[in-house]
Parts: sequence; C-alpha cells; structure tokens
Amino acid sequence: MLRVLAVDDEEPALGELLYLLRADPRVRSAEGAGDATAALRRIGRALEAGPDGDEAVDVVFLDIHMPGLTGLDVARLLAGFARPPLVVFVTAHEGFALQAFDLKAVDYVLKPVRRERLAEAVRRVHDLVHAAPAPLPAVPPATEQIPVELGGVTRFVPVDDIAYVEAHGDYARLHTDHGSHLVRIPLSTLEERWAARGFVRIHRSHLVALARIDELRLDGGATSVRVGDTDLAVSRRHARPLRDLLMRRAGG
Repeated sequence: MLRVLAVDDEEPALGELLYLLRADPRVRSAEGAGDATAALRRIGRALEAGPDGDEAVDVVFLDIHMPGLTGLDVARLLAGFARPPLVVFVTAHEGFALQAFDLKAVDYVLKPVRRERLAEAVRRVHDLVHAAPAPLPAVPPATEQIPVELGGVTRFVPVDDIAYVEAHGDYARLHTDHGSHLVRIPLSTLEERWAARGFVRIHRSHLVALARIDELRLDGGATSVRVGDTDLAVSRRHARPLRDLLMRRAGG
C-alpha cells in the first residue's frame, strides 16, 4: 500500500485531498504539509530512512503555486536524488503540464479534484511502485507520449500516432487519425525535439512525420504532400531537401 505526502498551502484544498486519498484502499497512509519547506523536511526524513524505513514516502501530491518554493521547484530538487518519491501535480492551472512531465511527473490532476480522477492517479502510482524493475532503455522508447488537456482530463497522445503538426502562434495543433489536439508549445520546439523520430519541417506552418507521407506532388512548380486525406503545401526552400529525404527513405 502507498505512503503518501500531500502538499498544498490552502488548508481546505489540502484537507479535501487528504480525505480523498485516505479513502482509497491502495493508500496506507497520507500526511499533509502546508508549504514546500515543510514538505522538503518530511521528504528528507523519508530519504534518510530509505524505501523500507518507517518514515518512507512513495509519492508526493504537489500543488504548484505556493509561497516561496513552487511545486515545480520541489520536483526539480527531488530529481537530484538517487531514489526520490514519485510526483503527482495537483493544480488549478493547465499551463504547466509540459514542464511537469519534463520533470517525470506520474500525473497532472486539475482542481477541483474529482474522486474518479484522483483514483486514476493513485492507480498509476500504485502500478509503478509495485511493478517489477526493468533495465532502462538505451534509446528513448517508441511509445513516447505528449500530454494534452481535454475538458480537465490529461490525455497522453503517443508521438507515433501524430501524422503532422500545424503551427498556431505559440501553440501547435497535433493531427492524428482520430482527431486533433492543441498544445501550448511552439512548432520550432517540436521540430527540434522530434527530429530523431522522423519529423521534418515542410513549411513554416507544418511539421510532418516522414513515415506518414503517402505522396509527393509537383504541379506547375508548386510542391505538396498527401498525408492521409490531407494535402499540405511544401515551401520552395523545403521542397528539394524533402524530396531527397523521401528518396533515401525509399532506397531510390
């Protein structure tokens, strides 16, 4: 069963979170801390005791906006330890999801906290804590996912499911076979992050997975590609490099 530390500077929110956690049959104990300093002191005792000690903590449910150190600051500090507790963020703000998952958070739960949503977060933590240890892969896993927010629920979209990405200012829209999702991250950032996964820039507004390109078309000097049922324009400066990439991929 899980040993939990919940951290929130708002006493009513902390009390409600502890109530819900203690009602979950997978939770052995749930303690509260009203700020980051108190949380770090408690986590320090847990790390000194070790994972099998009486003071051990398996997971920290962290608010983000708190006086002094934020929940993100606490997570960054924990990342420096060899065997830190797992982290689940519980916040009223949607805009920090990417930072949270960059810090290896297990989940990102939005306030007001629903019992069913919290139970899902606890399940994820429980599965990780009790999973059989496995060797770390030498390369990023093929199942890399990107978190997207849909009506207060965080969904994880596999990068391999994304056919192309469309720029929307500081946002990007991810297009999959089953729909599209808007994320608060610039197209240029995704271009750099996913280059090794076969995504290429074909236009200032589009990033495309090479493997999802079905056709390359030349029509009166204009170049376009067919991705599923969608035609996308290729800018003049990207046309030749894209053609070369596709030919090399095809072995031509």
